[in-house]
Amino acid sequence: MIDQHASSPVAPAQEITVSVRGLLKQFPAKDRTVTALDSLDLDIPRGQFFVIVGPSGCGKTTLLRILARLEEASAGRVEVHGSAEGRPENSMVFQGDSIFPWMTVWDNASYGLRMRGVPAADIRETVGHYLAKTGLTQFSDCYPHQLSGGMRQRVSIARAFANDPDVLLMDEPFSALDEQNKTLLQGELLRIWDETRKTVVFITHSVDEAVTLGDRIMVMTAHPGRAKAFFDVPFERPRDVLELRQRPEYGEMVYDIWQHLRDEVDHSQAATRPPERRRWFRR
Repeated sequence: MIDQHASSPVAPAQEITVSVRGLLKQFPAKDRTVTALDSLDLDIPRGQFFVIVGPSGCGKTTLLRILARLEEASAGRVEVHGSAEGRPENSMVFQGDSIFPWMTVWDNASYGLRMRGVPAADIRETVGHYLAKTGLTQFSDCYPHQLSGGMRQRVSIARAFANDPDVLLMDEPFSALDEQNKTLLQGELLRIWDETRKTVVFITHSVDEAVTLGDRIMVMTAHPGRAKAFFDVPFERPRDVLELRQRPEYGEMVYDIWQHLRDEVDHSQAATRPPERRRWFRR
């Protein structure tokens, strides 16, 4: 179940979609250089739902932005191996609202396909399919301001899957939602993923969410971000969110991962305390 090595080896027969070697990311600060990621090695096989957990400030989002080509690595190698010519390398679902407020639900969901010049008939079929999967068919002519936060995230998910990328990157997409909407969207995401088996890199602060969704979980260290441990999630698919969380082995795995994460969270919080409070905390 657990592999605590600094890299994430996979079986030789598995086709690798994302390969990261010796990744270093540094940012210039006023009087120093800040290292966000250091010596990170990672392999993600095609079709795997890969989840990253770690304390705030450990570089999770920075890693995702590098995979999305929104940031440049300072050193190391990052490779995304595509499966089909003409397919976009990635699509990203952000934590907050990322859909265009001046476009309808349909226009938002079809945006990537239209930009790629996909035939209109194919767009109608694909977008119609994913709007139905996310329960948005009857809202296709609505604008984002007419939707709830959960529905806007459904639009983001429909748009990302409709674009058919090699890798789907998701940066805490459910963190701003209430527990009811979060649980519902986790279930919807699992159902869509079961159908597509898309390679997913998913960031979350929630260990529960990581175990519910993931095939493999990477726990990151506090700043600077490194790989601390890898966990293979043994639960069969398809998964029912509520049923899974009733199982004793689910709770055991959540506890095991939290034990690895807790020291990193404590370390991260201690590093942000004012000096006088740190002295008090050590007593």
